[in-house]
Amino acid sequence: MESKYGFLKMTIGEFEAWMNSKHIARTILSVQQHHTWVPNYDHFDGSNHFERQLAMKNHHVGANGWSDIGQHFTIFPDGTILTGRSLEATPACIYGANQHSICFEHLGDFDQGGDQMRLEQRNAIIRATAVICRKFNLPINPFSIVYHHWYELGTGRRTNGSGSTKSCPGTNFFGGNKVEDFQKYFAPLVQAELTGGALPPIPPSMKYAVVTANILNVRTAPKGSASKASDRPPVERGAVLRIYDESNGWLKISKSQSHWVYGRYTESVDRATVNASVLRVRSGPGTNFSIVGTLPKSEEVFIAEEKSGWCKLALEEKWLSKQYLDFVA
Repeated sequence: MESKYGFLKMTIGEFEAWMNSKHIARTILSVQQHHTWVPNYDHFDGSNHFERQLAMKNHHVGANGWSDIGQHFTIFPDGTILTGRSLEATPACIYGANQHSICFEHLGDFDQGGDQMRLEQRNAIIRATAVICRKFNLPINPFSIVYHHWYELGTGRRTNGSGSTKSCPGTNFFGGNKVEDFQKYFAPLVQAELTGGALPPIPPSMKYAVVTANILNVRTAPKGSASKASDRPPVERGAVLRIYDESNGWLKISKSQSHWVYGRYTESVDRATVNASVLRVRSGPGTNFSIVGTLPKSEEVFIAEEKSGWCKLALEEKWLSKQYLDFVA
């Protein structure tokens, strides 16, 4: 490994060991795939990894006004990986879908007629994505692995490519940038990397909770007298937490660290996505209640209550018809 300008350069093997040694406090529910478009292969000479990464950071900070480079990692044509912003920081990569995500930028233009992805980069992308999925126990589906193309630019709504969107990660990225392309071409490669071609094990049921208190302290043990976690700030109302264990009313919210919150100030929720083209949101559990909004297809929601075939959104008096929801394991 080599460091320069505040970035760390790694081979894919070093990246896997480095990630496995990391303790990430943030709740991670997805990993993003992007291409840089510019810079592309013409701007990479085989040795200017740090200079290209620094140029991207300078653009993000100077032109975009961001606090840091947008992505967590950049994967270069030779398969080398450079770190970007802190893993504890939310990425600045997909408007509307950055929370709870890790972002990969792949250097190159992977639209039709652009760069032909090198084998070293291809293998590093597959393996690095598998590393993140294994680390955070993410299922291989189009809600845990997401493409920028699936989100509308102006609203951040998930449209699966309709409306005003970028082509990112490229119309020729592993066979295409559509959801069906992901499922046909990219997902099987990541799954094979995880399982060695064997049938995948049945994943454990994932549990989630939403914070109901304005501020909820994170403690180092499942008791009120335990010290506050020094490496994770308090969580705010509305934050979605992944639950790894429970003990005497306390919830463990980190897979690798002893981070606990008091369950009394949370609400158990189920994760779901909209399967209708447009789903009406109502003020109560039935069609006789007024319409208070709509949700587009593939919008992610967290459900706190079910009643007579209707599902209530967490922390809101808003209801959705259950038949138009797909629940995520």
